[in-house]
Amino acid sequence: MSDIILKTIKNPRVTEKVSNASAQNVYTFNIAVSANKKEVEKAVFSLYKVKPVKINILSIPHKNITSKGKKGTRGGGKKAVVFLKKEDKIEFI
Repeated sequence: MSDIILKTIKNPRVTEKVSNASAQNVYTFNIAVSANKKEVEKAVFSLYKVKPVKINILSIPHKNITSKGKKGTRGGGKKAVVFLKKEDKIEFI
């Protein structure tokens, strides 16, 4: 596999909302900030052997936090919402 494909998808995003959406064949992944839809499509196909029907990419904003009296920032990045056909499925182990 290409190094770019491995760096495109960081990890699946596992939350309660995403778990409920997987019943409709919608999966969410944390992706690299420089990734685009074509790279995500290639990465999903090479890793999971399924072809996405549609892909939405969303930016995750940085959030200001205070921890132990010190200010800082948390988060930020991008996530991709991948829609699959009814017969396709992705299994996370």
